[in-house]
Amino acid sequence: MGDTTNRSADETVRTPDPPLPADSGLELEEYLDMQRAIGHPARYQLLRTLVANDELSATAFADAVDVESHNFHYHLDELVDVGLVDRRKRRTPDSHGFYTYYRPTAMGRAILEHGVDELMRREREFDDAYA
Repeated sequence: MGDTTNRSADETVRTPDPPLPADSGLELEEYLDMQRAIGHPARYQLLRTLVANDELSATAFADAVDVESHNFHYHLDELVDVGLVDRRKRRTPDSHGFYTYYRPTAMGRAILEHGVDELMRREREFDDAYA
């Protein structure tokens, strides 16, 4: 059994501040859903590719990433569902038919830049400082 520490009855336990302001536009669960979505390697790759390209057609997007075709739309739909990616359809067909385009939302860009990518950037800085 592991080592346990007992707290004395007079010890104060700090309660963290609420994670969001009262007038937040999103609920905590929505933010956590975004974190879970980007936590999958395929979805992380999809979002990074979109951020690098600003907007891609579904065909160009699928060709640009190393995600199995049968999983591509599943993972892309997950990113759309949580609000990290926008999907728009061309309303008028051309000679090739209708097209669907995808682009990262502002939240998608922010969660990528200030989340996982920031952690990796800090690791590179740490590694460079101590190499």
